Amino acid sequence: MPEERQGPLLDQVGRELPEFPVPERLTSHGPGRIIALCNQKGGVGKTTTTISLGAALAEYGRRVLVVDFDPQGAASVGLGINPNELDLTIYNAMMERGTSLHDVLRHTDIDGLDLVPANIDLSAAEVQLVGEVARESVLSRALRDVVDEYDVILVDCQPSLGLLTVNALTAAHGVMIPLECEFFALRGVALLVETIEKVRDRLNPRLEVDGILATMFDSRTLHAREVVQRVYEAFGDTLFHTVIGRTVKFPDASVAAEPITVYAPTHAGATAYRQLARELVARGDAA
Repeated sequence: MPEERQGPLLDQVGRELPEFPVPERLTSHGPGRIIALCNQKGGVGKTTTTISLGAALAEYGRRVLVVDFDPQGAASVGLGINPNELDLTIYNAMMERGTSLHDVLRHTDIDGLDLVPANIDLSAAEVQLVGEVARESVLSRALRDVVDEYDVILVDCQPSLGLLTVNALTAAHGVMIPLECEFFALRGVALLVETIEKVRDRLNPRLEVDGILATMFDSRTLHAREVVQRVYEAFGDTLFHTVIGRTVKFPDASVAAEPITVYAPTHAGATAYRQLARELVARGDAA
């Protein structure tokens, strides 16, 4: 009886799913590529993606710095740091002469993954920056101190398109847009892309969109599948092959203050973020 031929694996929009190889270990580190994780809509998985992608890249031997750039301090909490007990945060490194990122950054329990924490103090920076010279470039100047020591720097932005987010886009080489698989989330992407294009034209010509990441995907619903299809129709291969499914394990991992790759290393969510890390390296968007 002839063997049944199996076709190639396909992703959620019917593209052939490449095999993303495990990247080789690096023999030296830096300078880092800065990636801003942006979406003005909250609750789309920005912080989960920042922490889990950072941990996955660290697993593959990359030196990773997570910059918590949200006054709510969710990335700090997610990596086991209580923002309310901090004397020095990203705010001090940006706004105080004589304080560098080296004074602020913390090592995490994950080998190769460091954190620049944030707390509610950062919300004051948005107001104070208005009167600063070159106010859009303050984060970029702060990151100069450490950029040569890391392979990837992930900036977890707050859910707005204000001056802090513009600072992140001005500092970044690339933008990753986590997008919840829900129709209303789709509506805001055009506005975000317009903002990215303005920053590229006026402040940061090197800035590029690394990709749109579909998050909170539930393959059982037609709605989620349609949203991913519409993103692909609008943005083509900017959409990552990797899709992050909806699971209760992500909030559980947040409560445990661990990335999903540590909290549930064999879970499908951990596997997806490792695949995303490999895809990012394969695309050339991470070392």
